[in-house]
Amino acid sequence: MKVILFNGSRRENGCTYTALNIVANQLKAAGIETKIVFVGGRVLKGEVNEVVHEAKELLETADGVVYGSPVYYASPSGEMLMFLDRLYGIAEANLLFKPAANVVSARRAGTTATLDVLNKYPTYAQQPLVTSRYWNMVHGSNPEDVLKDEEGVQIMKELGRNMAWLLKSIDAGKQAGVTQPDAKQKVYTNFIR
Repeated sequence: MKVILFNGSRRENGCTYTALNIVANQLKAAGIETKIVFVGGRVLKGEVNEVVHEAKELLETADGVVYGSPVYYASPSGEMLMFLDRLYGIAEANLLFKPAANVVSARRAGTTATLDVLNKYPTYAQQPLVTSRYWNMVHGSNPEDVLKDEEGVQIMKELGRNMAWLLKSIDAGKQAGVTQPDAKQKVYTNFIR
């Protein structure tokens, strides 16, 4: 099993990476392969098309996905939003029914508003949302601060364990003959008459 973790921060090894790395370590401890992909800086440089197509390919063989974003003005980074808008526009088939989680990092506030925005994307592709013991957030101005956020660290660890449990449960269900639902054609309603 494999989980891809996308870092939507402009800082490759900052607070968001630190949170994602804690989640990844728990997944690895459960025998699940992980890969953290830095997308924020590349999108900022104008490489959004390349990044999205690379992500689409990675997601073909992934079993789960985690998105991480810093909080910018009580919202995800613009880079993460651009990445997700494009990704869900072209790679929905590679995301259908795959468990997903969202992680946010902030110095102080805006985390719940940011999670609210991020949580909308996986529901578009019928992805089960993986949660923790509280909202998936960490606080700190730098990676060292994040590691001092004992509650945030615990939340990330539990998130990794919960993702591992759900992935293994889905795998056990498949082995027992439980089939995945069919993705039905979307019905679009136009309210203009």
